[in-house]
Amino acid sequence: MNGKKVIAVAGATGGQGGGAARAILSDPDAGFAVRALTRSPDSAAARELAARGAEVVRADFGDESSVHRAFEGACGAFLVTNFWAHGSAARETGEISVLVRAAKAAGLRHVVWSTLEDTRDLLPLEDDRMPVLQGEYNVPHFDAKGAANELFRQAEVPTTFLNTTFFFQGFLGNFTPRRSEGGVLTLALPLEDGKLLAGVDVEDIGRTAFAIFKGGERFIGETIGLAGDHLTGAQYAEKFSAALGEPVRFESVPYDVFRALGVPAADEIGNMFQYYGDFAQEFTEARDLAKARQLNPALKSFDDWLADNTSRMSTR
Repeated sequence: MNGKKVIAVAGATGGQGGGAARAILSDPDAGFAVRALTRSPDSAAARELAARGAEVVRADFGDESSVHRAFEGACGAFLVTNFWAHGSAARETGEISVLVRAAKAAGLRHVVWSTLEDTRDLLPLEDDRMPVLQGEYNVPHFDAKGAANELFRQAEVPTTFLNTTFFFQGFLGNFTPRRSEGGVLTLALPLEDGKLLAGVDVEDIGRTAFAIFKGGERFIGETIGLAGDHLTGAQYAEKFSAALGEPVRFESVPYDVFRALGVPAADEIGNMFQYYGDFAQEFTEARDLAKARQLNPALKSFDDWLADNTSRMSTR
């Protein structure tokens, strides 16, 4: 593609992959071209990427040959899997295995893999503080990705491991402040008082991945922790108050209460937040904000994100 290094972007019509594709396309002088991988090349999001200059190709992680074809001739790849599309850690592990085999076969020179910690490294399954899910996981969408890091190493795929975290976009959905019976806006989170929650704008995952590609081989083999802010529940509520122009109080929902709510994936999300809380020091220390901003100077704080997104919130 005009002599540029082709970066294959998995999930290019989703949040993380879309952010990576847009970041690369926004800097045409950096010497990279985007090959956007999607199951739906005719979707509006895919057509938008094509209009911006991306090469859009069909690739389905359930069809391994399509992934091999999509990686042919590429220099590197941004790889991400979507646990929430099916909710199965076993299936996600299978998808990651497909990506690893295809990356190895194509001889990719640099992969940025969007991943998370395997929570079992700090919380053995024998510890009964939270329920074991899907037979062998604390937080399946963490643990499957974290365990699969070793697949990249074993296959000797030159990889940078990009550890992500809670997306600020979650505050546009299930965790938007809502009005209590007394009419007060309330930010209800399954997070203990005083515990830090690391958050990031999902677009910054793609922007940071692009910075890693530009940094080149020096990042291969490295694990990079990413967050835009580390805040307590009360601090998030305080910032919501300033942005929305009215008081927002923080309500700490006990983990067991949240897991019993009956909402979709309540056990998974409850366990995730308990891991955030029980290992807050380890988790946030692995995501140095200053280092992250050195790599991605445009990295958004929660204040930055609120300024761009408050108008999109629907509080009731």
